[in-house]
Amino acid sequence: MTVLFNPERLALSVLAEICEPPPAVDYLDWAKRNIVFSERITDHPGPYNEDLVPFFSEILRALSPEDPCNIVSLAKSAQIGGTICANIFTLGSLDMAPGDFLYVHPTEENAARWSKTKLMPLVREMPAVAKLFSQNSRDASNSVLYKERVDGRGAIQAAGANSPAGLSMISPRKQVQDDLAKWQMNEAGDPEVQADSRSKAFFNGKIFKISTPMVSPGCKITSNYQEGTQETYHVPCPHCQELQELRWENMRDHIDPEHPEQAHFVCIHCGCEIHEHHREWMVKPENGAKWVAKYPERGRRHRSFRIWMAYSPFERWENLAREWLTVQAGGPENREKGSGAEQTFWNDWLGLAFEADNKAIDWEVLRDRAEDHGFQRGVIPAEALALVLGMDVQGDRVEWLLVGYGRNRYRAVIDHGVVDHRAGSHLADAKEHSGHISEPEVRTALDRLLQREWLDDAGRKRTADRVAIDGNAYTDDVWNWVRKHPKSRVIMVRGGNTEAAPPIVQTKEYDRKGKPKKQKWSSRFFTFNASAFKIRLYRDYKKDDPEQAGYIRFARGFGDDFYQQATSEARVPEKTRSGHTRYVWKLGEGKRNEIIDMLNQSLAGAYRWGVPYWTDEEWDAIADRLGRLEAPQQGDLEDHLNQIAVKTEPAAGQSAAAEQQSPLVAAALARAARAAQRNR
Repeated sequence: MTVLFNPERLALSVLAEICEPPPAVDYLDWAKRNIVFSERITDHPGPYNEDLVPFFSEILRALSPEDPCNIVSLAKSAQIGGTICANIFTLGSLDMAPGDFLYVHPTEENAARWSKTKLMPLVREMPAVAKLFSQNSRDASNSVLYKERVDGRGAIQAAGANSPAGLSMISPRKQVQDDLAKWQMNEAGDPEVQADSRSKAFFNGKIFKISTPMVSPGCKITSNYQEGTQETYHVPCPHCQELQELRWENMRDHIDPEHPEQAHFVCIHCGCEIHEHHREWMVKPENGAKWVAKYPERGRRHRSFRIWMAYSPFERWENLAREWLTVQAGGPENREKGSGAEQTFWNDWLGLAFEADNKAIDWEVLRDRAEDHGFQRGVIPAEALALVLGMDVQGDRVEWLLVGYGRNRYRAVIDHGVVDHRAGSHLADAKEHSGHISEPEVRTALDRLLQREWLDDAGRKRTADRVAIDGNAYTDDVWNWVRKHPKSRVIMVRGGNTEAAPPIVQTKEYDRKGKPKKQKWSSRFFTFNASAFKIRLYRDYKKDDPEQAGYIRFARGFGDDFYQQATSEARVPEKTRSGHTRYVWKLGEGKRNEIIDMLNQSLAGAYRWGVPYWTDEEWDAIADRLGRLEAPQQGDLEDHLNQIAVKTEPAAGQSAAAEQQSPLVAAALARAARAAQRNR
């Protein structure tokens, strides 16, 4: 019998194949060979272009097995292309080094949206990757959150940080933690700790943490950046070729408000100007640009990078300068930024965490400022063009706060009281006369409060334009009152505990299966970002120049307790069960915080109305409408005194004390005082 093969040779051949090391995992080379962007995905269609974003090349090398680090973190500006890095790492791993891969987003909803709008369009347009996955939507291995290779050698599991179950279903060698700064505690504790633990079994595992920073202290991506090598991108000066990091302060100090199109840096070595047309040359590694680590010794475990908008080809320096000037001037923000423009600029444009004011200024400062520079309580200042009542519902009372809003994020705290169902609710501060919102007398008093008129400093009568009432604790009782009033004027609000949430969203409740439940109050119940509102409030407290954006002006005569409540909370670190630190708002021992709550409830009502987004033209229209309101005729001093005498006579069945609280009496007294002062 003729032997057609050599058994010994065959055994050695198999052994050689087994022992041969796998091909190098080069994510940059893989991206150049496989990724072609369509116009639907990016404004820069075509093959992956390293020259466009050369600063990402070193990050992709750090993610390869050749680099010994286990953690790579990237703190970045928004819309700079960081997600492209994450997708290259994800799909390149499934192609070149198959295995289980975990991709975590802040919520499962975000994960599903990423899978549908980012991942699958990229997969379908890449032949090398498309063949790895089933295209049959009925295949159990091809769901929105789970996609397995057709040969079973690996899978992508997308999960939400809000779901402990999603973080416990897989033990991946590699993972991406996307939008890390927006992750919130879930039922099992810190989701970052949970996700990290899934890859601990692999000595050569890789975790890519990526996010735009949010609020510090407490920002997860900022903490990771500080724990790593802290690498920044250094570029050569086009004049002297000396390397330097592009720092925001360098550009900021040379912005000409009259010519933002001339925004530039100044070389820290030779003093020459560096303009935008130099950027393309500066950022290329062949010209000397490179990442420089502050702590290179940490590189064996954790390499951390930060890149911001000045390096990116996707944004012009002129726009960066204009954005800063808008924030500084407090001009009209567009509808995406709203009144959190300063934090948005810090996070999205500079790629830096926004430093929070965790503690308010001393309450005495606010009180003294009001007494020195305030206005008459109950009289609407000229700058307050929109009026919103914030109402706080307690077990034994309903409190209210009238706040006026104006241009440049101006706020005026005009009046405050506790609903009094005996005296008509006008200036009732005595809690013993109040009651629960479920009581018919209290609801009637609330109805009267909606009809109450305040005088502005031109003598015009105005009612509150909008009302935002606390619906958190006694939702059904509050709803039974709210539903009798127009949806366009009265809404229910509550504070949320998610720092990364939008300013205000419609409140939703879910059943045990996680599906939204339809509630009778769904269309007029809203959740506001309480933490962001408090951070903004505390920053605005410190502004003592009326021309500053966000200045808050208080009426005189509110009393010490009012200001103690307005400054009663602090943002403090708190240890979780896993031993990690998170930041939460805490009320000081023995203190009350109803004033803070009502300031935020009023602001939520203003957001729902759209006040923070109004343009100059819209403010002009409001001012013009108010200017057409008929003001009462101004009589002489004798007329005023006669009116006061008539108004202060108690009506039948009404106490003199109650009648003296009439707003007409207060207004008449105020006019008489002004007239007397003019006569003197």
